[in-house]
Amino acid sequence: MSRILAIDLGGTRCRAGLATSDDPAAVQPVGEWAAPQSRAAFLALLREQLAAHGASRLGLGIPGLAQGSVCRWVPNLDYLDGLDLGAALPGVTVGLGNDAQLALLAEIGAGAASGMSDAILIAIGTGIGSAVLSGGRIVAGAHGGACSFGWASADPDDGGDDRSGWLERMASGRALDALALAAGHADGLALVQAARDGDARAVAALEPPMRLLGTALAGAVALLDPEAIILAGGVVRAADVLAPLIEPALRRQLPPHLRQIVLRPGRFGAQAGLVGAAFAGAWGAEWRHRHG
Repeated sequence: MSRILAIDLGGTRCRAGLATSDDPAAVQPVGEWAAPQSRAAFLALLREQLAAHGASRLGLGIPGLAQGSVCRWVPNLDYLDGLDLGAALPGVTVGLGNDAQLALLAEIGAGAASGMSDAILIAIGTGIGSAVLSGGRIVAGAHGGACSFGWASADPDDGGDDRSGWLERMASGRALDALALAAGHADGLALVQAARDGDARAVAALEPPMRLLGTALAGAVALLDPEAIILAGGVVRAADVLAPLIEPALRRQLPPHLRQIVLRPGRFGAQAGLVGAAFAGAWGAEWRHRHG
């Protein structure tokens, strides 16, 4: 039995947990920090936490593109681009992956996608993370970046952006925060709570971005015919408010035989990235051969 340091690295926060190789789903949180702002600071944090917890395995989810043990492209943390964690941390078994793919790995291993062969996972945070289970395998694509729904676009006149997709700019946590401020609320979570409390203006503010999200997801459902769409990450806490705003556009854009698709909250909520990182750490590079 080996100890696993699980790291869920987001665009603004970095969370750590500890698990063992015989039960990766039982992750115990051990710390949370602002996301490091340099490669040196990030590696120092990893080495410090590995040593402090006697961990010989590292599972790491990043908000970007991962191939093997190399961080290829991380839009909000570009100091990671090109970092080979296997080379930087000799003697440590590394399981590295896109954060949404690892969240899906958690839900497959012990959560809402357990027993499924086909599912879509969507996580709304700083950006929009997404992953697909198809035929029992997590879809990676030719370069590891398949199924990035945050880059879906329904606006032919949009000028594009190198680091943020159209749907992310319209419906991510950042977009909801901006809408919240315009409506007099502190952030997106406060806007959601106002809608939950029956504030008609808050509901009206949330409807357009959720309509866009539902429309984009309809295209994914039409292509993939999943058993369920799993909501992951912090958005699980807002599923009771957001799902009813997403579903009308989702169903309207689908043929009759696909309209029964369900939006299902993930089991692990905001912990999904940590749990998935623990599974990846338990299996190392082999996690992709098991589910990807």
